[in-house]
Amino acid sequence: MNSTSDLTQGRPFKLIMRFFFPLLLTNSLQQLYSFADTAIVGKGLGDDSLAAVGNMSSLCFLIIGFSMGLSNGFSILIAQSFGEKNMDKLRRTLAHSIELAAVITVLLTLFSAVFLRYILVLLRTDPSIIGESLQYGYILFGGLAATIMYNMCAGILRALGDSKTPLKAIIVSSIMNITLNSVFIFIFHWGVSGAALATIVSQVFSGAVCLDKLRKTDFLALTKADFSHDARMYSKLLGNGIPMALMNSITAVGCMAVQYFVNGLGVAFTSAYSACSRYLNMFMQPAATAGAAMSSYTSQNYGAKRFDRIWDGLKVCLGIAGAAYLVFGSVMVFFPRWLASLILSGEKQISYAAEFLPLCGIMILSVDMLFVIRNGVQGMGFPFVPMLSGIAEMVLRIGAIVLLIDSLGFKATAAAEIFAWVGALLINSAAFIVIFTREKAKYSISRNTAQTLCIPHGKPKHI
Repeated sequence: MNSTSDLTQGRPFKLIMRFFFPLLLTNSLQQLYSFADTAIVGKGLGDDSLAAVGNMSSLCFLIIGFSMGLSNGFSILIAQSFGEKNMDKLRRTLAHSIELAAVITVLLTLFSAVFLRYILVLLRTDPSIIGESLQYGYILFGGLAATIMYNMCAGILRALGDSKTPLKAIIVSSIMNITLNSVFIFIFHWGVSGAALATIVSQVFSGAVCLDKLRKTDFLALTKADFSHDARMYSKLLGNGIPMALMNSITAVGCMAVQYFVNGLGVAFTSAYSACSRYLNMFMQPAATAGAAMSSYTSQNYGAKRFDRIWDGLKVCLGIAGAAYLVFGSVMVFFPRWLASLILSGEKQISYAAEFLPLCGIMILSVDMLFVIRNGVQGMGFPFVPMLSGIAEMVLRIGAIVLLIDSLGFKATAAAEIFAWVGALLINSAAFIVIFTREKAKYSISRNTAQTLCIPHGKPKHI
């Protein structure tokens, strides 16, 4: 148990920062090798190949984001069990999560294999790049089991307060991914297929590192009894996981709508949008990491009914998000052309990207805060609110791009992002305040009643 962390005891700032930094390095390395992939494809294969790979981004978010949402939902229940110190419940939750993940992997792999071409056509993918998009997509989704294994295992470790093992895994994965990308593209000349294959191979190794750590954690040793079918457990896991999965997928549909309009502008715009999306993902990582820390921290403390600590944790994580905004928002506003030129080669593509980045840089604080607050809501066990905010994101993103594309052109894509971020932030902020206040009051009433009746309190009922 040495590598796990009890986030219900000790100073919130110290605990969160100790959890945050390894996780930040993990996520930053993931973005680094994603950036390296993009640069290698863009510089090594050209802007059209970059457009083909970038064209898959929203579809990857739809399918992989769905699986990640499920994994995150399952992990929150594991973290709550850990916070309750109920190891029997934790093991049963883990066992049933594994069974559900296996079924979902098969279904998502079949879905992507059957519908990939149709979806790319619906997105108005340019005929000149659809072949490469298909090559990349079939390989990437064919290895979906490796992606889900890594996300599932890493999510469980983070739920238990271990952010160091995923860091070790991603260090190995990053080195392997960048090396294999270079070899497959520059030496073997496998094109975008090589980029996809490098990603899958590296994820197999990172997933194996996390899985090995789980197998060596004594209190996670599963028995046959843990896998005995429990309809209530399946229902609870899916009730928590599906709303989070749908939140990601609904958001992805909005992104796909933006991709549809971008593709209609031409391949040069598709390349520029791909580069901008990479930068957004990279610069959001500190806040996204603070959100992941908030999720694990809130889940454990909600399980322990330590509401005072949840509020303290929120302030720490919002502080991290604010600091990230000052750094990365400034870079996007003041150095957009330099950023674009690191990935793109064509002058037109660089100019288009330089229009997008400053606009999003000014408003990126809204999505930074959203990551933290939304994860706080999820950590308290209320996944339907983020799902509803995901619907709002989709509506705002699609509405903005439809209404503004004719007048603003490519800048409408930035406006669509900003409207979606602000709308989701307002919904989740209001929900967090209401839920936190209500749950804290409910627990205070039950505790006072128990004290009056001399009934022991503080231990939630087991499932």
